[in-house]
Amino acid sequence: MATLLRKIGLIRLHNRDTEDPKHHHNHRGGGQQSASLRGKGGAKSGGHNAGAPGPRERAAGARAGPGPAVAAAAGGSLVPAARQQHCTQVRSRRLMKELQDIARLSDRFISVELVDESLFDWNVKLHQVDKDSVLWQDMKETNTEFILLNLTFPDNFPFSPPFMRVLSPRLENGYVLDGGAICMELLTPRGWSSAYTVEAVMRQFAASLVKGQGRICRKAGKSKKSFSRKEAEATFKSLVKTHEKYGWVTPPVSDG
Repeated sequence: MATLLRKIGLIRLHNRDTEDPKHHHNHRGGGQQSASLRGKGGAKSGGHNAGAPGPRERAAGARAGPGPAVAAAAGGSLVPAARQQHCTQVRSRRLMKELQDIARLSDRFISVELVDESLFDWNVKLHQVDKDSVLWQDMKETNTEFILLNLTFPDNFPFSPPFMRVLSPRLENGYVLDGGAICMELLTPRGWSSAYTVEAVMRQFAASLVKGQGRICRKAGKSKKSFSRKEAEATFKSLVKTHEKYGWVTPPVSDG
C-alpha cells in the first residue's frame, strides 16, 4: 500500500478517463441520483492526424497486402487486445487518483487497505456515520471503530460499478442484505455513472445505512456469523432483477 501511494504522485488521471471508450457514451437509467456523486472537471477527446501516403507508399502497401489495422478490423485479435490494454490503463490511473484523493481527506471519513497488494481489490473502513443515529450509538456501545467493506473493481471500471459488500460487523436493515450485499441502485450498471467516486459512493452508503435504520446485530449465534461473498453476489443479482421489474427507491443524500 505504501509503495503504491508513493507512486501516486507520478500518475495523473487523464480527462478522457471519465469517458466510455464505447463512442464516449455512458448510459444512465432511472432513479434518483445525487449531484454530489459527480466528479469534477470535463472530458476531452483528441486524435492523431497523420500525413497521407504518397504514390510509392500506396504501391508498396498494395503489394504487401492489408496492414494490422485492416486485419484487426476483419476479425483479428489486435483490436480486442488494444482495447483491453486501454481499459487496464484507464482503470489503473483512475484508482491511483482515487487513492490519492482519499489519502488527502481531512475528516478521516474512510480509509483504504489493498487486498494482497492488488490495486483492484480494496478493503474500505467506514469510520463515521451520522452521530445522531442509532447505528452510531451501536458502534460506540460495542466498541466498533469502523464498518469494513470490500470493493472489487471490474476490468472496465470506471464505466461499470465496483462490486461492494459489507464484511463486518454483521448489520441488520440499512439496505444491507444477506451476505452483506447492498441494495443501492448506483451500484448497478443501470444506476452507475463513471463520474462517481469511491468517496462519494461511501458517503451515499453511510446515508443509506442511517435512512434504513441500520443496526449492529447482537442476536446470540447470529452476530458472530461471517458474511459470505458467494451469498452476497447471489443476493445482489436477485435484488437487481426484482428492482428492475418493480423500480428502485434510493434515499437521497439530503435525507441522510
